[in-house]
Amino acid sequence: MSGAQRGILASFDHLDATLEAIKALQKGKVGEITTFSPLPEHHIEHALGHGPSPVRVFTLVGGLTGAATGLAFTAWTAMDWPLIVGGKPILSVPAFIIIIFEMTILFGVLSTVIGLFINMRIPRLRPLVVYDPLFSAGRFGVYVKGSPEVVQEASRILQAAGASELQEDEEGTAHD
Repeated sequence: MSGAQRGILASFDHLDATLEAIKALQKGKVGEITTFSPLPEHHIEHALGHGPSPVRVFTLVGGLTGAATGLAFTAWTAMDWPLIVGGKPILSVPAFIIIIFEMTILFGVLSTVIGLFINMRIPRLRPLVVYDPLFSAGRFGVYVKGSPEVVQEASRILQAAGASELQEDEEGTAHD
């Protein structure tokens, strides 16, 4: 076995046929599956077995970090330059709420953006292996990559699922 990776790109006209192909490929445990869609389609995400987005964890951690930073910043400032007014304690939390809230929002938003970039793999240092411009015009695509035997089995499954077009290629070549 040479270890050469190959891929097959199937183009579908309808979402139902695409979902059937994905389920059949997963049932046959065939290769690594990449999908293309003209619009965000949650049915495809469910068929691929994707769970909730991990970006929300980035937001939570960023928000909690921001709240802690805001509290630490205001407490440090109050202790370093005490301003005693009307007998209030030096560390008066109600006075710090606005800064804590704003830091929570700031850190939460920044960590959300960072989480989005990490999960979207932006910037993409390597171009997509294949892409068909018709995927932006209403067609759905399924790309399976693996060994030549895997690609042959995937081709059989994709044809049986009703692919309107099949393109086989060696990894690293792109379609215009």
